[in-house]
Amino acid sequence: MKIRFRRLLPLGLLLLYFPTGAAAAAPLAVGDAVPVIIASDQHGEAFQFTNGIRFLLVVTEMTPAKLANRRLTTAGAGFLEQHNAAYLMDIHTMPAIARFFALPKLRKYPHRIVLVQTADALPAFPVQPGCVTVLRLTSAAHVEKISFWNPASEPVDGFLKQDVP
Repeated sequence: MKIRFRRLLPLGLLLLYFPTGAAAAAPLAVGDAVPVIIASDQHGEAFQFTNGIRFLLVVTEMTPAKLANRRLTTAGAGFLEQHNAAYLMDIHTMPAIARFFALPKLRKYPHRIVLVQTADALPAFPVQPGCVTVLRLTSAAHVEKISFWNPASEPVDGFLKQDVP
């Protein structure tokens, strides 16, 4: 056993020194192409990222997700589509038992919530605690502007304000 451990130790140290996969992903910046996102919404319908999406809203924490869902609910069922926006919620860290109870609640929302269930789908998206990351996109699906919407203190159309120069 000691021989195997001694042989594996240098390999383990190399892996710590040279991060791989999602941990090594650089954060998205203005001008970058949006990575491919494979996910389904709260009703099980596949999400297809299209060049027509102007705003990509990404939430990775539970509290801002709940607040954003409340704000988007008050805006009405077609609000996101009307503004060419997609709302992505990162649920990959949510335990299976929590998903069992959360998914029926998410299905009651009138707006589409794209549920990202894999760890490698969103690591490059910048985050700010308590906020929803908002990417304004070009017609070619490149990042034009990165901002953060605080649903606790900003109106539901707060993310649209970034269209103003």
